[in-house]
Amino acid sequence: MKATYFFGIIMASLLPISLSVAASLTDERQATLEHLLIQDCGSCHGLRMTGGLGPPALTPQILADKPPRESLIASVMFGRPGTAMPPWNALLNEQEATWMIDRLLQGVTPP
Repeated sequence: MKATYFFGIIMASLLPISLSVAASLTDERQATLEHLLIQDCGSCHGLRMTGGLGPPALTPQILADKPPRESLIASVMFGRPGTAMPPWNALLNEQEATWMIDRLLQGVTPP
């Protein structure tokens, strides 16, 4: 019981750190990630994220019925074995993948 309690306190204390890290993405990096999202993700999922070579559409309506946000972030970071979805952890860190998933949940429209 004590171990669970202390683990919960430690995890809760890390939350402000993760929130501040997400806020530290520069405008320039966000623009780069937006471009990556539209061009690279869009090359399989469609420029409007409505589907393409990659099966799932990535619109807010479709994603609302998908696994939790953390699972979507893991899919970006580590890919989906047995599918064409590659891991992006060589190019993105977790805060960047989180930013991209949050952007998808808001809706992405190419310029």
